[in-house]
Amino acid sequence: MRSRINISLQRGIMLQNKANPTISKSTGLPRKRFYRARAHSNPLSDSHFPVPLSPSHVDYSLHYPQLFPSSDCSDGSKKIEFADIGCGFGGLLISLSTLFPETLMIGMELRDKVTEYVKERILGLRLANPGQFQNVSVVRTNSMKYIPNYFEKGQLSKMFFLFPDPHFKEKNHRRRVISPHLLDEYAYVLKVGGIIYTITDVEELGEWMKSCLQNHPMFEPLSEMELDADPVVKLLSTATEEGQKVARNGGQTFQAVYRRITLASQENS
Repeated sequence: MRSRINISLQRGIMLQNKANPTISKSTGLPRKRFYRARAHSNPLSDSHFPVPLSPSHVDYSLHYPQLFPSSDCSDGSKKIEFADIGCGFGGLLISLSTLFPETLMIGMELRDKVTEYVKERILGLRLANPGQFQNVSVVRTNSMKYIPNYFEKGQLSKMFFLFPDPHFKEKNHRRRVISPHLLDEYAYVLKVGGIIYTITDVEELGEWMKSCLQNHPMFEPLSEMELDADPVVKLLSTATEEGQKVARNGGQTFQAVYRRITLASQENS
């Protein structure tokens, strides 16, 4: 019965897409030009969107309907493990979805038009590739304010910060998504051994993010051997629109990849 409903729903969406100018007739995917927005948003402004009271209030059926047909189906055994902070147009998420098909992941994006684009992109990919891309979703939210509302302590194994807003002016450095006090929150939701991936084409920001991570007691850098062996590292500069633009222009990128560790005081207690 549920499969018949899903098929009918898919057919209805396909008919809507044919009449929707924002959807490409050839690919069934959204046309990016209809979803363009400012490159960045002010994370300190008050935006209006629903926020779960706690991680237990996150409705997985809205994000992964095939895996969680109703809001009552989640027994807590399978949770989101990857979070792409400021996911942009979702290039990294789409690549990760096929690389880690059994892992639930979510993009967190503040811009409403960009979030809608990623939603449509994921829906289009699900329709065109039955059984695939069911593990990926996106939510419009402010990750600088609401990370603890979405993830429990030690829930995540990977967090991504790709080409974040550099906020060049010193007075705006408090808006940067990597900072000492925000790393406290990221350390809370990352499990021990979890990894933070950062990349930018702004050298000063790259040094800032690396310094913040290096000076935080709960993070340590991955070795060169570990970086070479990690398939995700290769995607940092190739999977996103920003990374591809930098590559086309012959630009340079600056990465910082760090592992969540246990404090020595915790180990000795």
